[in-house]
Amino acid sequence: MIGIVDYGMGNLFSVSKALERLNADYFISADKNQLLNADALILPGVGAFRDAMDQLPADTIKEFAASGKPLLGICLGMQLLFENSEENGFTEGLGLLPGSVRRFPGKEGTASYKVPHMGWNRLEFVKSSPLTEELEEDYVYFVHSYFVNAEDSAVVLAKTDYHAQVAAVVGRDNIFGMQFHPEKSSKLGMSLLANFLKIVGERNAVR
Repeated sequence: MIGIVDYGMGNLFSVSKALERLNADYFISADKNQLLNADALILPGVGAFRDAMDQLPADTIKEFAASGKPLLGICLGMQLLFENSEENGFTEGLGLLPGSVRRFPGKEGTASYKVPHMGWNRLEFVKSSPLTEELEEDYVYFVHSYFVNAEDSAVVLAKTDYHAQVAAVVGRDNIFGMQFHPEKSSKLGMSLLANFLKIVGERNAVR
């Protein structure tokens, strides 16, 4: 059973509908015990980093991550996995992956470099992972004004270029993240979610 973390800032509807299309059992909850008993958690996110950290059940997420069960952050949810962000002033994150969240250095409103980064960009796979296994590079849908500057490049599984090298898919051990919206990213996005579910299933099979 997949738990979707409800902390008031996630795109719960689109994520849950994507799981339904993949025939995955899920629940949406903010309850600590329910979340800790899930087989995996998805941490969605829309909005500002500082506001999210104020509302997020951080201790529950960290406890879950320490259990070794798979955790996936999507968009802002991926950024929250890292150590800190400069959005609206310095804010500490969950610290599950090494790195910081920084604002794109472009100028808003310019024809060549708009912030937020909104639209379809092609992924480039840079490290093998069960999350990207047997998938082909393709386009996915981004909406964000801040990007992850990964302190350890080994956690970057796929990147894209938007006037900077953007960590698009990250992962280490049981912690994964996608900067884009896989649930809105057509075939590749759904395939990435399907691979995450496969990781969950394989872990359950060996328990």
